[in-house]
Amino acid sequence: MDNSKYEQIYGLHAVQQVIAMDISRVYELWVQEGRCDAKLQIILTQIQQQGIAIHTVPRKTLDKLTQNGHHQGIVIRCQPRSLETQQTLETCIATLTIPPLLLILDEVQDPHNLGACLRTADAAGVHAVVIPKNRSCGLSGIVRKVASGAADTIPLIPVTNLATTLRWLQQQGVWLVGADSHSQISLFETSLTGPLALVLGSEGTGLRRLTRETCDVLVQIPLLGTVPSLNVSVAAGICLYEAVRQRCGLSHKTRRDDH
Repeated sequence: MDNSKYEQIYGLHAVQQVIAMDISRVYELWVQEGRCDAKLQIILTQIQQQGIAIHTVPRKTLDKLTQNGHHQGIVIRCQPRSLETQQTLETCIATLTIPPLLLILDEVQDPHNLGACLRTADAAGVHAVVIPKNRSCGLSGIVRKVASGAADTIPLIPVTNLATTLRWLQQQGVWLVGADSHSQISLFETSLTGPLALVLGSEGTGLRRLTRETCDVLVQIPLLGTVPSLNVSVAAGICLYEAVRQRCGLSHKTRRDDH
């Protein structure tokens, strides 16, 4: 498989999303012999109708192709999507008719965490996810599998200088709310209703100093047990859905101009 020219995607939901968005990207498909479940058959019918090559192979072949990933009996090789850029973010902000909701991930390096964040971001109606180009996980087969199709529905925008992008967002009127376990301000007492970017840090060290200092406010998720911190994808889900709750018109306690 020529990985320099094609992108490999596996897992039922991830493959379904590629086919739904642009089946012309798909070059060929590998399917596990003996698999006959209904979802897989629907995919195979769509692929056959387009005259795309289908290879029926043993499970061990798919295990090798995906480096023992959870492929669910299906792998496709397709043309890669064009990478998103800072211009994508600028266009997104300029064309929205509602207050933007963004997720910023500062040096998240675990592909499972990034995939889970993308899936939750899509479910919460996030308009874009922003990551730094360096020292961050990018799109991969694992990310796409865990994202369950969200990697093809929500823009993932790598930027060269995250602090510069954060300051640009502030200039556009976007309120930057960073998650920091040392903050004395509760997430649940903070207004998340206007133009908003939720900023979360890496799995081990949290937000970098400059990122933390650039945020307009730092908040903490109250932890009532003995565990000192949350997985970043879990924290992202909590933060995003508190924003969703507030933006759906439910009450909140503290307005941003109180800080």
